[in-house]
Amino acid sequence: MQDFPDPEPGPGEVVVRMRASGMCGSDLHFYRGTASFGGGKDTIQGHEPCGEVHAVGPGVTADMASVGDRVMIHHYWGCDACEHCRSGWPQMCDRENGHTLSITTHGGHAPYMVVPARTLLPLPDALSYKAGAAIGCGTGTAWGGIKRLGNIGGATLVVMGQGLVGLSGTMFASALGARVIAVDVRDARLDRAREFGASEVINSAEVDLTEAMADLTGGRGAEVILETSGVAGADALKILGKWGRACFIGLPGDVSFRTEQQYKKQWTLMTSWTMSTIEQARCANFVVAHQLPVDRIFTHSWSLDHAVEAYQWFDEQADGKGVFEF
Repeated sequence: MQDFPDPEPGPGEVVVRMRASGMCGSDLHFYRGTASFGGGKDTIQGHEPCGEVHAVGPGVTADMASVGDRVMIHHYWGCDACEHCRSGWPQMCDRENGHTLSITTHGGHAPYMVVPARTLLPLPDALSYKAGAAIGCGTGTAWGGIKRLGNIGGATLVVMGQGLVGLSGTMFASALGARVIAVDVRDARLDRAREFGASEVINSAEVDLTEAMADLTGGRGAEVILETSGVAGADALKILGKWGRACFIGLPGDVSFRTEQQYKKQWTLMTSWTMSTIEQARCANFVVAHQLPVDRIFTHSWSLDHAVEAYQWFDEQADGKGVFEF
């Protein structure tokens, strides 16, 4: 356990008082000491923050941020000059001088956090701070993958994995008019998938996935797949039908195929990396417009005083999604 001074905002920065900070699976890389992409023991974790503006630094005008504003945070920022930053994709900064919460700078598992004012996005009044935290990464990542897949209305869409990202994908795809088939190896997660809009569920640990999909699709296979588990890439390709589209967002996510065996299926395969600032705002507005139950994705709430207990529970990866509330 370490003590850190309360942050002070510099030019163009704001201090956000945390109200909710989600626990993401990638946080466990740092908790376990296995992270290979930055961060460390001296970096405060938490890249799913949501709260209210507590203080503003020099140069931050009222149209940028004001004390008391309810805000989400896009947890990346870059040079602000390259085409990716200017189009709302700072995580793809060409100048490679970008920042990521909990990796290159302190995250939201603390009472206060300092970020550039340009990372803030308004949190709609109809959304809770917990919902804003989920949209900041896990739920937003599912939204980004769904948007990459294009029009899914009326399609049979398979969501591989029903953790936070998978449940969010199931929820969005159902709201967009897809017939969703949820796949996981745990019945408890599949029960939750039904609550979030899945038409059918498959426990791939108990039945043959290929046969089950053939039964549900008349032998045609999936039209669209969102792979969120990071371990089911091979299974996804086994059930993807002709002209199918698949987006792989689960990590580490090994995916391979032999062109000679698959080229006649005319697949479109893609990846997605969270979402842009613009899509984060659109995701929040979509949740409001469709009254989607994002809050219920979190199964456990903790205070920072119980962070040790929270991470011990989270490290087991038995089930559920945790959030710190302030």
